[in-house]
Amino acid sequence: MQNSDTVALTLDLIARQSVTPTDGGCQQLMIQRLEAVGFRTEKLDFGSVENFWAAHGTEGPVLCFAGHTDVVPTGPLEEWRTEPFKPTVVDGRLFGRGAADMKSGLAAMLTATEQFVRERPDHKGTIAFLITSDEEGPSVDGTKRVVEVLRSRQQRIDWCIVGEPSSEKVAGDTIKIGRRGSFSGRLTVHGVQGHVAYPQLAKNPVHMLAPALAELTQHVWDQGNQHFEPTTFQISNLNAGTGAPNVIPGELKARFNLRYSPVQTQEGLRKTVEGILDRHGVKYTIEWYVSGEPFYTPPGALSEGVCAAVKNVTGSAPKLSTGGGTSDGRFIATLGAQVVELGVTNASIHKVNESVGLDEIDALHRMYLESLRRLLG
Repeated sequence: MQNSDTVALTLDLIARQSVTPTDGGCQQLMIQRLEAVGFRTEKLDFGSVENFWAAHGTEGPVLCFAGHTDVVPTGPLEEWRTEPFKPTVVDGRLFGRGAADMKSGLAAMLTATEQFVRERPDHKGTIAFLITSDEEGPSVDGTKRVVEVLRSRQQRIDWCIVGEPSSEKVAGDTIKIGRRGSFSGRLTVHGVQGHVAYPQLAKNPVHMLAPALAELTQHVWDQGNQHFEPTTFQISNLNAGTGAPNVIPGELKARFNLRYSPVQTQEGLRKTVEGILDRHGVKYTIEWYVSGEPFYTPPGALSEGVCAAVKNVTGSAPKLSTGGGTSDGRFIATLGAQVVELGVTNASIHKVNESVGLDEIDALHRMYLESLRRLLG
């Protein structure tokens, strides 16, 4: 089978093992190809995380492609039909870790850019790339740090297309125009350890938390708005006990997360959670931390241009969504950029036997190319 250049590049990227935060040589390959068509490139590494910024042009508007080379671990190798880092095509689908999330996206944005720059070496504005190896990990030394550098330089980004797998059934059926915020807490409930036969001499933190936890899980936080789903509360970890069956634990630890829309504030969420705990007499401490602020891109040049490009390729207008988890778009949006996410289908991401259709890869290339033509042609 004769692969397109975009599929061939996807194969090459998947074969480079880049379990987060390792890059595995993916960025160097991208840098070499971008420099070959006239991009200025700059490595911006922090600790063990590799990042780069690249630009072609010097004027505005600045259209940035953003993405990540790191992938999640493979999971049980015995459950894979193929070797996860030996990309394999079966019945028109490409299998391998990172096939959908998001090495096909990286390949498509790069080959689309190469073709566009050769077509229009004097294109208006600037095309930029912001690539990291720390999206699937802590997301501390990746895009977040690069954005800090760009802000210190007063580097503008007007429009950003993130190559995350945004689609649901077919490539291009869904575009993300925002994401909910992520606000989490590490909760410790303080009790008194004792013997299960003498509960009057102990305070069971599990029992203390249970009524408050029931209220937290049933609480209606808000109704969302026309663009965002309602805020949700989820417990992700809950631990107590010494391992012995006859000991009342002295402490309970829980991790929880609130995915919230712009109708909420972190301060309001914190007060609600702590108010429920206080009302039930729970003795506790909480460490709060923010994974990302909500962001939203209203109708404008970027979303309209990308939607028109998708319709030109697929024949159908994409659905606009703010669902799903966080992405590095949350950091780029703080620069004042309009941000959308457009990529292949996401049904297999982070799973064993991750895969993407070859037709999706080439379709995404055409969507990115048409977006460039409409926005900077």
